[in-house]
Amino acid sequence: MRSPSDYNENVKIDLHIHSTASDGTLSPLEILRLACTLKLGAIAITDHDTVEGSKKALALGIPSSIKFLTGVEISASPPPSFSCPGSFHILGYALNTDDPVLNQTLKQLQLARKNRNPRILKILKELGIHLTLNEVLQEAGECQLGRPHIARLMVTKGHVQSIDEAFDKYLGKGKPAYVDKYRLDCAKAIEIILGAGGVPVLAHPFLIQARSDEVLEDLIIALTRMGLKGIEVYYPRHPPEQTDRYAELAKRHCLLMTGGSDFHGSLTPEIKMGSGKGNLFVPYALYQRLIHSI
Repeated sequence: MRSPSDYNENVKIDLHIHSTASDGTLSPLEILRLACTLKLGAIAITDHDTVEGSKKALALGIPSSIKFLTGVEISASPPPSFSCPGSFHILGYALNTDDPVLNQTLKQLQLARKNRNPRILKILKELGIHLTLNEVLQEAGECQLGRPHIARLMVTKGHVQSIDEAFDKYLGKGKPAYVDKYRLDCAKAIEIILGAGGVPVLAHPFLIQARSDEVLEDLIIALTRMGLKGIEVYYPRHPPEQTDRYAELAKRHCLLMTGGSDFHGSLTPEIKMGSGKGNLFVPYALYQRLIHSI
């Protein structure tokens, strides 16, 4: 077991990991084991619209060599005055996973995801790509069914060469088979995370596709007024100059900094837990600051 003095600038963490409870391919147990193998100082399982991955990890027992944060990644809509064409998600950390309001809200979001899948398959059929729901269920296994599993089946059946191609041609936002789903109002998402004792953090700001740095800062100011507590500064798809920019924004607005790989296992094999595409390093000090803020 590591002592507190062992946690130094060389220890890294990963606070953005998906398990089989949503669209990852590793179970919570496999994630805990891999985190130990990689000697990560702290991790968080942040499944899409569910805390089941965190619950299972806690039930299994967290190894003494790592610190663990419960987590969730909530699909949200931006404030009405902001037009953000990209991916807008709110991460929640250190949640009470038994909070009734949180769980009831997540059930509604999971139902929206479930109802979306048959509509996507119907459109794909009209485009000449024949996939059945049972086939997708078999492809997904224990996971919460979603677009990545449809994409993987499209690869398996030879309709596309890769998951990225499936999203770029068919399933991504603005593409022929894209179907939008119900999203929680961002103010409500932040309120629910705070109500469950958690820390709300803006996920991967680069993927929001704000028109300018000024627009992004205005968005962050608006979210901070709603109760936002942090920004995911470190992320595999953040260019270095933007990482610096997000760190600057976090400091300017007294927000926590977090980071993670957005690990999904074999669905995105180029992304590794703890290191992203190979050069991601999220310092342990960020975990300590997050814990001290609670």
